[in-house]
Amino acid sequence: MKNEVTKKDVYEIVTERIIEQLNQGVIPWHKSWRTDSTALCNFVSKKAYKGMNSILLNCGQFKAPYFLTYKQAKELGGNVKAGEKGMPVIYWNFVESKTELDYNGKPKKIGFLRYYTVFNIEQTEGIEWSMPELPENNFNPIEQAETVASNMPEAPNVLFGGNRAFYSPALDFVQMPLKQSFETNEAYYSVLFHELAHSTGHSKRLNRGLEKNAGFGSESYSKEELVAEMASAFVCSSIGLESRIPDNASYIASWIKALKGDSKLVVLASGKAQKAADWILGNLEPEIEIVSE
Repeated sequence: MKNEVTKKDVYEIVTERIIEQLNQGVIPWHKSWRTDSTALCNFVSKKAYKGMNSILLNCGQFKAPYFLTYKQAKELGGNVKAGEKGMPVIYWNFVESKTELDYNGKPKKIGFLRYYTVFNIEQTEGIEWSMPELPENNFNPIEQAETVASNMPEAPNVLFGGNRAFYSPALDFVQMPLKQSFETNEAYYSVLFHELAHSTGHSKRLNRGLEKNAGFGSESYSKEELVAEMASAFVCSSIGLESRIPDNASYIASWIKALKGDSKLVVLASGKAQKAADWILGNLEPEIEIVSE
């Protein structure tokens, strides 16, 4: 069902949805893996969702890339399962002004932001569907990187599937897209080490207070993202991976800018990032306390 709401209402809906994910440590637009063969699309029209809609729908924890409205589900002879929560899809609707003209002397078109609700195919019942073919498996494991990841002390479980990469502090696990969906082998390990770096902040490892779940935009949230990205770069460099160094640099710079270019942040974050990298690499030598005379 389409909802007649004001621009502010729709913006609030979109913002709340994004912030909800960011508060959980998920950055839905930060990707280095392919989704071409499993692009999020409408199950009936097969039209792919783009821009903000792909971000909004990517917030769901679904493996299937198909979405449809309640009406479409009914028309297909199925139904939305009881208790399932839908997700918004936004669009612009235009009407001609009765009082204003454009530069061509024609009625000026005024845009109104609208949204309607869709459900993932996994939230339905009574509809036949199947997963799309997965990308060709061209992934070639990098032995040294695999060794580091598999030998990480007290490592969290790493699960594969879906189209998001994130670490869950509450459940202490890392979720990764399929290895073959990444643009390069190096990109996979860079993202994996980023998420594993987040996991080092758990209270049973280096205890950076992740369970407190600081909100997006807060200083603690920004610092944690900076720590994880720098730690990933440190780990990759230590085993000779070029990885996403340009991306790392621009990403780190964006967080520094968000925190008003605090020069102390880089020094403090790099120290924590080095500890996170050392944990992943298994360099857990006890720290030497320096006592000033």
